[in-house]
Amino acid sequence: MPLPRIVDKLRKSLFRGRELSSSAFIVLLSAFLLVFANATFFSNVLDAFPLAWGTAPFLLSLGWVFAAISVVGLSLVCSRFTTKPIAIALLLISSVTSYFMDSYNTLIDDSMIDNMVRTDTAEVLDLMSLRLVLYVLFLGVLPSVFVATSTITYRPGWREMVPRAKLFGIAIGSILLVALPLSSHYASFLRQHKALRYYSNPGCFIYATSKYVAARTRSGVAPLKQIGLDARIEREGTSRKLVIMVVGESARADRFSLNGYERETNPILATKDVISFSDFWSYGTSTAVSVPFMFALGDSSDYDAVEAESTENVLDVMQRAGVDILWLDNNSSSKGVADRVPYQTYKKPSINPICDPECRDEGMLAHLQPHVDERPNGDLLIVLHQMGNHGPAYYKRYPKRFERFTPIRRTNQLQDCTDEEIGNAYDNTILYTDYFLSKVIDFLAANDDEFDVAMLYISDHGESLGENGVYLHGLPTFIAPDAQQHVPAIFWFGDGFSGVERSTVERKRDREFSHDIISHSLLGLLDVQTSVYDRKLDLFRRKK
Repeated sequence: MPLPRIVDKLRKSLFRGRELSSSAFIVLLSAFLLVFANATFFSNVLDAFPLAWGTAPFLLSLGWVFAAISVVGLSLVCSRFTTKPIAIALLLISSVTSYFMDSYNTLIDDSMIDNMVRTDTAEVLDLMSLRLVLYVLFLGVLPSVFVATSTITYRPGWREMVPRAKLFGIAIGSILLVALPLSSHYASFLRQHKALRYYSNPGCFIYATSKYVAARTRSGVAPLKQIGLDARIEREGTSRKLVIMVVGESARADRFSLNGYERETNPILATKDVISFSDFWSYGTSTAVSVPFMFALGDSSDYDAVEAESTENVLDVMQRAGVDILWLDNNSSSKGVADRVPYQTYKKPSINPICDPECRDEGMLAHLQPHVDERPNGDLLIVLHQMGNHGPAYYKRYPKRFERFTPIRRTNQLQDCTDEEIGNAYDNTILYTDYFLSKVIDFLAANDDEFDVAMLYISDHGESLGENGVYLHGLPTFIAPDAQQHVPAIFWFGDGFSGVERSTVERKRDREFSHDIISHSLLGLLDVQTSVYDRKLDLFRRKK
């Protein structure tokens, strides 16, 4: 029997063939979203307000208020021509957001929307699973078919406004009637537990999307603002510099044995005379937020992500000063940072010679020596953007020979894995990062006769591995755990690198730093003098 006929029979059996008024449909849709799309929301609410005699009335009222707010919103936007399209869109969207919230305890904000827009096919495929398909099928597709085949009745002309106004008034009145006697609980909910609102579905997605679109619209019309027009290189002597900046992905500082982790996850770097900064913190918890900030000039106190999109960054300033810039990417993209400098993706086997089948970070080194040899003059800055330690499919992030810690599970369904299996797979990714960084150092050391050489590695953000039921990254910074912001930062430089004293840098290895210092430190490493350079934010500055 065709699916539409099955759905029609089900609809008729449930409603005995009666038609649904628009008001009844709005109430039914609100109830469906409340019950089936908000498991994570109410799970987190119960964590904040454990069920007890004192909290039970509030918890019961919260469900009612949640549904009533949905009724109010739908009453304002649903009409004869918009009801079904809006309902279908909400059902499909809420089914996907429900999956990610229920599976990883993540939430949806504007930075997460930005990540979705900027991601690539490989990252999307890493997130695909049978469970996602089932969520979309049973919470999105089948209810949408039901909506599409249902008959929703409307009163002619302005008369439709009468029952709609009644519905709107009843919903508003019920919110006041239920919430006011419990105002102390709602005050705590709104003031002390703001993060809970980000788990409401689909309200979180609607708000985040609106905020994202508004920001993108504002940034899209702004002309590019030039900065550092006075940039120049000032250096004693004639030595050339070759600096490689490695942008890590989803690496946690506390999983690096260089920082005291009990497992030996950095066996090679431990022999390379590197300086590891143990107290380094990211600006954001996602690539789309952190990477643009890492290369912006300024600090977190006055940073505006939208304004930054229409403002030159440190790569533009260094390129203006005469530094040869190259960005190689084995991640989804540079998030707009490398839009005005030479760029090459290494996500394709046609470019990256080391794919098995996943294209490895090591492949970005394959063509670097010819690039350096073809530039007989001037300084070089090369940025290598890793795939690194990106989840949830950690087992894909390293070649088989780096699978030292076992057991692991070859799945992206982290909620089905034990803490040990997740930790083992993730630590194996750190082992491969250790190997990759050692190969970067070997490359630089091979060019030490011709250049002053240095490597700076810093991860864009950290990663949650199931602590308190949270996985991956992307939580707003005001509620994000340290695991998503405490990142590794490693510096290596060749003997005689001008402008840097080892003793000065080593004294800072345990001081607290953040992404604020990266751009200014790069300017200092390459001896770029400009009015936008802040010496106080240069990690490698020497005392005058």
